[in-house]
Amino acid sequence: MSEDNRFSPGDVRQLISSALVRSNTSEKNAASVADALLAAELAGQSGHGLRRVGSYAAQAACGKVDGQAEAGLTRHRPGSALVDAANGFAYPAIDLARDWLAEVCPAQGIAVAGITRSHHCGVAGVIVESLADKGLVALLFANTPAAMAPWGATRALFGTNPIAFSAPVAGGDPVTVDISLSRVARGKIMAANQRGEDIPEGWAFDADGAPTTDAKAALAGTMAPLGDAKGTVMALMVELICAGLTGANYSFEQSSFLNAEGGPPGAGQTLIAIDPGAFGVNGLQRFAMMAQMIQSTDGARLPGRRRQQIRRDYENNGIPVDPQLFEAIEAIGA
Repeated sequence: MSEDNRFSPGDVRQLISSALVRSNTSEKNAASVADALLAAELAGQSGHGLRRVGSYAAQAACGKVDGQAEAGLTRHRPGSALVDAANGFAYPAIDLARDWLAEVCPAQGIAVAGITRSHHCGVAGVIVESLADKGLVALLFANTPAAMAPWGATRALFGTNPIAFSAPVAGGDPVTVDISLSRVARGKIMAANQRGEDIPEGWAFDADGAPTTDAKAALAGTMAPLGDAKGTVMALMVELICAGLTGANYSFEQSSFLNAEGGPPGAGQTLIAIDPGAFGVNGLQRFAMMAQMIQSTDGARLPGRRRQQIRRDYENNGIPVDPQLFEAIEAIGA
């Protein structure tokens, strides 16, 4: 089953799915979540993979996330649809949105799907890249529980609000960009606090809005945005696209993705797909030209290439998993 604590993708998928089914989640929804968390592991993003299973299972078991929910899609215009995740996991709703976009976008040229009453959507880059693998340009905007304040303020109103983009490339892997709008991930501050270590300057502010290197004070305060004031206005843009348009909760209205406390977070995501030939230009060839220019420039690397290399390694050689984490997930609901 494993060698040097590496497990096959099939073993990892089954581990996740079984734990969720034992935690009041339907087999269909558990399979969708397992596919998404496996994709996160294959991308080298373990913080969005197996390490999420415990909190996901606890939330499904207590009903904060409805593991039995059935996502539904309503088409409002020829090129726009709203998907209701029904306070379930985000991934079944994303699957529904992605399938609809792949069907409609080639004929429309562009299509957009909003997702409401949703949850944590994992690695945003994986979602858009799956559409690029189908030959479409894709953008994803997602809001998350409040962690950042408007520039100059101290109250957290915005999430770290990831943005992702992926474009197919003729003869090569997609070019994929995936960023959150905080300077660093909140998980890095949580880890420093657990170790009793200080954090570098510029990562966060305390509850009074003053820069801090104290991890505990940072967790009680707000995250520093990427690009200072520019990051906060980008976060506002994401809020309006993800929640203003879809009726989902704004970040300041959401409960945590990380624990089983409170009601459903009701997050929002907006997914846009564009046909690369929508303007009568061979977009695939144009994208390949730019990709080649970057690849041939000393010291440069195309966004997404490292993750794609990790995926190939893990698919061929197995996914490294902490044995204690594996055992802990096996014990969920047992």
